Amino acid sequence: MNAVTRDAASLFEGRSIQVHSLGDGLIDLCFNAQDGAINKFDTRTVEELKQAVATIAAADGVTGVLITSAKEAFIVGADITGFDKLFAQTEAGLSATNSRSNQVFIALESLPVPSVVAINGLALGGGLEAALAADLRVMSTSAQIGLPEVKLGLFPGFGGTVRLPRIAGAKVAIDWITSGRSIKAGEALAAHVVDAVAEPASLCDRAIELLKAAIADEAGWRARRATRVGPLHEPGIEQLFAEAKQTVAARSPRHQPAALAAVELLERAAPLDRDAALALEGEAFARIAKTQAAGSLIQVFLNDQFIRKASKTYARGARAVKSVAVIGAGIMGGGIAFTSASRGMPVRMKDIRQDQLELGITEARKLLGKQVSAGRGSQQQAEAVLASIVPQLDYTAIDGVDVIVEAVVENLRIKHSVLQEVQALARPDAVIASNTSSLRIDDLAQPLSRPENFVGMHFFNPVPSMPLVEVIRGRQSSDVAVATVVAYALALGKTPIVVRDGPGFLVNRILTPYMQGFGRLVADGADFARIDQALEAFGWPMGPAYLNDVVGMDTGIHVAELICAGFPERLRRTWPDALGVMVGYKRFGQKSGAGFYRYEIDPRGKPKKILAPESYELLEAVQPNGLQEFPAQEMVERMMLPMIIEAARCLEEGIVASAPELDMAMLLGVGFPQYLGGPLKYADWLGMKQIVELSERYAHLGPQYAVTARMREMAEKHERYY
Repeated sequence: MNAVTRDAASLFEGRSIQVHSLGDGLIDLCFNAQDGAINKFDTRTVEELKQAVATIAAADGVTGVLITSAKEAFIVGADITGFDKLFAQTEAGLSATNSRSNQVFIALESLPVPSVVAINGLALGGGLEAALAADLRVMSTSAQIGLPEVKLGLFPGFGGTVRLPRIAGAKVAIDWITSGRSIKAGEALAAHVVDAVAEPASLCDRAIELLKAAIADEAGWRARRATRVGPLHEPGIEQLFAEAKQTVAARSPRHQPAALAAVELLERAAPLDRDAALALEGEAFARIAKTQAAGSLIQVFLNDQFIRKASKTYARGARAVKSVAVIGAGIMGGGIAFTSASRGMPVRMKDIRQDQLELGITEARKLLGKQVSAGRGSQQQAEAVLASIVPQLDYTAIDGVDVIVEAVVENLRIKHSVLQEVQALARPDAVIASNTSSLRIDDLAQPLSRPENFVGMHFFNPVPSMPLVEVIRGRQSSDVAVATVVAYALALGKTPIVVRDGPGFLVNRILTPYMQGFGRLVADGADFARIDQALEAFGWPMGPAYLNDVVGMDTGIHVAELICAGFPERLRRTWPDALGVMVGYKRFGQKSGAGFYRYEIDPRGKPKKILAPESYELLEAVQPNGLQEFPAQEMVERMMLPMIIEAARCLEEGIVASAPELDMAMLLGVGFPQYLGGPLKYADWLGMKQIVELSERYAHLGPQYAVTARMREMAEKHERYY
């Protein structure tokens, strides 16, 4: 953004905001946090804006106000790190706090002279809401604006629900607020949210031109302002809101009420003037801010920031990763090879079977074709990526790569053989990573002469789209090896979570007692389809029976047996095995066309789930008392409680370093319901006292339901994970 030329006169000097004269009666109100790289609306900034606006209003000779930012971004939004303390207030207290903050924006909007905002970089959330309080807006061609609060389980609380519809219309307001998407300059101009667009170098010059034009046309800017402080009048608005409520309710994630509440608020506020509408917004915002979804989604955001910093810390001291080898092709190996190549790392993909190499290349070609069709790359770029994957039946040039990912069948003997072959040919400093979901890294490392260069790297399927990678540190894994694999995962665009070696590592270990809860429910007579309905209504993307079908029943049994063998006293199965029955009849799930459900291929080539009556007949073998009715709440409790307890054990045992890392792993790895925030955040919501009570209620079901001594201590001391 071009610099603003200021004269020597300074009207206000704060740590977040400075106000200077530009000459000829023009004032520059500049957001410029002195102690950070970005501008954000924290308590200090709101207070300084109040003082700055009051100073401008009291100054003599002011004819217009230019609002700018000295940072690369205008204002990135509210200070989310302060939400925990802010939202700890009662609903009434939070509403009152919101009302006090809104007086600042009202004062800005009520200045006796016109105001123009020069929007550079990002103006999100409160940043855009501040811009909406000005009379005119000029946006850089490289800037983006938006109201992303719905992604935190909220909606705008600094007047965004009031000013945006009165500036751009209810349809635009509904779209922007309920989607939370970022908007580029062209769309913002077409929507009449901004009044002009300028190249970054001429942004301030264009804003000053607009400001001088507004000063010369006093009737014009006053008329525009009047529309922002009165009721919203639009033909057909009742029908618009009726349709919007249906659409938003249908597409909103389960248990996340913010988007629909925002539409209802817009509808109620439309016939009111600004001040009455702002009062409604404050009350509704406080109500939504106190929901479980808001608390959890805010924590998810903070956890994501925590993970980003932790990953950078783990990656310190990493060796450069410029080339990769994948041992074992097929769907998984092909996915790893494709993801590496698409991120600019040449890949050698080795297998002992030509058909598996062809399967891996076909998978990469299919994924690249989808990218080209979606406009995310050119055919030429796709061909270049494909050419950087070299399929081979031998170990040619394996001694030249930096990281070798072993992705062969999940069999200890076979993996030992392959890993020994690879290490004998690899460069002495090359890092070898085993893509394993259940075999212990220390067991895999036994025959290796350089175990310090060996780590686990558990990709989740499908590799290109699943964001999580578990990086497993064995007892002998060096810091450099772990750092290198973390850096490699980051280069792939993944979220690496470093975990300690152990049966099932982190995600699969925590998922195992959840699945045991399902198996015990079925053995006790529960209808598997009703269990799915209860858990999907609770927020899971798919119920446990369906999930077993998608993963593959044989795979699920294999992984569970390995994990349970590591904890024989606590995770032993004492009930008839429903999955074993299905596998006995070769009903493996989707891949065989039948599991708990039957599957038919729809016109789009995707498997369609159909209820299978014969499954009930087969399951009679494990249901000695026949089908029984269970309340949905009981089914949820019997599955979720052992998962929470296992998560607590993993944290206590140091399998993972922190609650944020554990919760993010479960969100990213298995689709844990977002509105719960993760097993440990969910535990905080329930309260440890209630978890202990549930543990005692279900103690007869087995040791999976027994809380730890530390959890009992937390209940007594009213402690939380966050």
